[in-house]
Amino acid sequence: MPLSDAILIIVAGLGAGAINAVVGSGTLITFPTLVALGYPPVTSTMSNAVGLVAGSVSGTWGYRRELAGQWDRLRWQVPASLIGAGLGAYLLLHLPEKVFGEMVPVLLIAALLLVVMGPRIQAWARRRAESEGRSASHVSSRRMAALVIGTFAVGAYGGYFTAAQGIMLIAVMGALLPESVQRMNAAKNLLALLVNVVAALAYTIVAFDRISWPAAGLIAAGSLIGGWLGAHYGRRLSPNALRAAIVVVGLIGLYRLVTV
Repeated sequence: MPLSDAILIIVAGLGAGAINAVVGSGTLITFPTLVALGYPPVTSTMSNAVGLVAGSVSGTWGYRRELAGQWDRLRWQVPASLIGAGLGAYLLLHLPEKVFGEMVPVLLIAALLLVVMGPRIQAWARRRAESEGRSASHVSSRRMAALVIGTFAVGAYGGYFTAAQGIMLIAVMGALLPESVQRMNAAKNLLALLVNVVAALAYTIVAFDRISWPAAGLIAAGSLIGGWLGAHYGRRLSPNALRAAIVVVGLIGLYRLVTV
């Protein structure tokens, strides 16, 4: 591999790791980079998924403080993510990519609308809880069931097509939970990490020889640092600034998806 290509892949991995920790959709940086350097699309997809696991680990670790107090809910979301990711990986191996790819722009638009409407939905839920004499922080059994189903669905999406799953997780949680966007971002990092691990393991077991391990290793090195940087500086953003960043990255990703 030429040195210039190696440097470019490391830089792309660093950027993807930082964006994944703060927003999600880092795949939209690394995947096009590998394709532009001449790697086949399938090899790029698999190598990228394996490499970005390292960035997911550092991003999740960087947001570990915000995970405190969320485990009563995450104990239901974690299995949902794992099962969904397993289903998504299975679909990847058995369905034409075009079938699912045509759904991605629609799903991403819906997720971005939920991110924008999240504060209003939370305010409406808060007013309703107060009018019924319940705590605003209470999550009803119906909302918990909807959250688990939504987490499973996003896990299946992420196991099949990793780009923008973080945005979709924030959208689902923002519509259903009375949590700050930073705490939801911490939960998103953990759940996305689990999905990425399942996808990477599936690729490794089924198609070990189709992965470019040098490229995956360079992405891992860059994303490991990027994930830590993203978590370190991302928690300093205000809720509105973080939502704005999510929407901007999501719109860029949508543009790239529909123009590819």
